[in-house]
Amino acid sequence: MADLKTGWIDQEIASLKEQGLFTSIRTLSSPQGAWLVVDGKRALNFSSNNYLGLANHPRLVEAASAAMGRYGVGPAAVRTIAGTMDLHLELEKRLAAFKGVEAAITFQSGFSANLATIPALVGQGDVIFSDELNHASIIDGCRLSRAKIMRFGHGNPNDLRQQIAATTEYRRRLIITDGVFSMDGDIAPLPALCEIADVHNILLMVDDAHGEGVLGKGGRGIVDHFNLHGKVDIEIGTMSKAFGVVGGIVAGKQAVVDWLRQRGRPFLFSSAMTVPDVAACLAAVDLLEESSELVDRLWSNAEYFKQHMNELGFDTGHTETPIVPVMLGEAPLAQQFSKRLFEEGVFAMAIGFPTVPYGKARVRVMNSATHSQDDLDQALGIFAKVGRELGVIQ
Repeated sequence: MADLKTGWIDQEIASLKEQGLFTSIRTLSSPQGAWLVVDGKRALNFSSNNYLGLANHPRLVEAASAAMGRYGVGPAAVRTIAGTMDLHLELEKRLAAFKGVEAAITFQSGFSANLATIPALVGQGDVIFSDELNHASIIDGCRLSRAKIMRFGHGNPNDLRQQIAATTEYRRRLIITDGVFSMDGDIAPLPALCEIADVHNILLMVDDAHGEGVLGKGGRGIVDHFNLHGKVDIEIGTMSKAFGVVGGIVAGKQAVVDWLRQRGRPFLFSSAMTVPDVAACLAAVDLLEESSELVDRLWSNAEYFKQHMNELGFDTGHTETPIVPVMLGEAPLAQQFSKRLFEEGVFAMAIGFPTVPYGKARVRVMNSATHSQDDLDQALGIFAKVGRELGVIQ
């Protein structure tokens, strides 16, 4: 007999499976790298956000281990009571210098950083102008704020201008965009957004989760990429992708950081980043400041892979970054494609609704600096084989 309380959940799960939208979670039993052991099978890794290969870098591992020997494992408190260690302050100082801003504050994740920042800056009676393809953490942060949310067309400054002109009742206003859009790999038109924010005196916030360690000189992000230092009020970032660790960052004006220390709820009510995470992030900053070699290699690999995928006839959308969406349309096809890739030795996950809209399912390929030329060629051969087998390419 079905459980009367949770029977509806069983029905919803069954429906997801029928539509090809049920996500099966694979399990890793190896460190992150160009190759992984996934569900017991060795496979080429094109699913992780480990852009620079830092997740298993010896210097990060060594830094984390040394810090645990000195400080222990966890802070065991929120930052405002007994959880702020000198390591936290050192990381925030280093990140501010790396980003070229007045100040920075760290959170437990990039998701937490958005949930902390948006409601602290705007609330009831205020207006948020948000790109329609912004990340779920931005969407949730906007909802929590209780401000009025006006969505503008993806990467469309003209639509943003129209939305601003049509919104005449407000207390404070905030424009929010992703820097790099994680499902499509395209980049926000940040110069135009900065100009609009300046003209209308509106706060501008960019979530650079997939730009940290990827865009800009030595991975300093989208603001550096466009040379817009001092023009963007709030930069949100994460250290769980290119940095290879975990944690969120908010960088910008000193006043914004000071305010978040007073009103950023995840900062106030959730324990601080752990010792090994902070130490590993500091080691990642060291590496990025010392050399752009890993960032350069990432981009070289990405350009090689995209060029050959397009020559094979795959639709890779409008990507401008190492994120390569292989557009397939329907979710069942994307899941079948991903399954066949894995059987052939490539781990690249299918992405469908609700992560992307209906009819825009894809296999998302994440390039990395750790991939060798042979790795890329082997993967391209497998994509070609599966693509022809499933009728995606000729």
